[in-house]
Amino acid sequence: MRKLYMELIRMRFLTMLAYRVNYYSGIIIYAINIGAYYFLWGAIYGGQQQLGGLSVEQMTSYVAIAWMSRAFYFNNIDTEIAQDVREGKVAIEMIRPYNYLTVKTAQAFGEGIFRFLFFAGPGIFLISLIIPFSFPATATGWGLYLISLMFAFLINTQVNLLTGLFTFFLFRNDGMMRAKRVVVDLMSGLVLPISFFPGWAQTVMGFLPFQAINYYPSLIFTGAITPSRAWELIGFQVIWMFVILVPILLLWRRAKSKLVVQGG
Repeated sequence: MRKLYMELIRMRFLTMLAYRVNYYSGIIIYAINIGAYYFLWGAIYGGQQQLGGLSVEQMTSYVAIAWMSRAFYFNNIDTEIAQDVREGKVAIEMIRPYNYLTVKTAQAFGEGIFRFLFFAGPGIFLISLIIPFSFPATATGWGLYLISLMFAFLINTQVNLLTGLFTFFLFRNDGMMRAKRVVVDLMSGLVLPISFFPGWAQTVMGFLPFQAINYYPSLIFTGAITPSRAWELIGFQVIWMFVILVPILLLWRRAKSKLVVQGG
């Protein structure tokens, strides 16, 4: 079974590679996003050396790596699940000798690897020719970031699986999926670092899983926290991963018994 999932990862990677126009446009889009946020934050800082616990240099790295991280953890499997349900394809998928949700996760992982290597990597290189920013200076820093990024991918994928599973009950949940994307980008720290939110908002967001998606790995990358604190954040990510897994399993069990195929 493991070979099957590895093959699914490879096939999604190759599928993404086949669309060359998306490849080149993706690089440009990520470079533009990073550049735009860099100049925006440069204007916000003005002559100040530190805001929200981050120096100008750390914020530069944060902006770049936040979008680089998003390239890896971002996926549209909630939309794919919704489409499978509406078209009746999910009925066929559910009788095949594999777990449907694991298949979607494997496909998302293949897409994430492609985006990370061919969107974010070249985008960072292009923008580094214009904008100065620093990478982790040690192998430990890189290792902690990559571990945290992997858990960020798993948590974001779980959120998408949850959203997609609601299609089994609502049949059309496009509004929920659009709202989810806005909430994740805002509350994960992609648009605004969590340390810039008011104290009460940070407290509330501490009880939600979203900052484990982008803020934790980006903070680790900038070197703004110690390795011991980084391990604590990774521990929180592990906890959230198991917490979110519970409603996924419960919803999936109910979804299989409530399935109504439309078309197909």
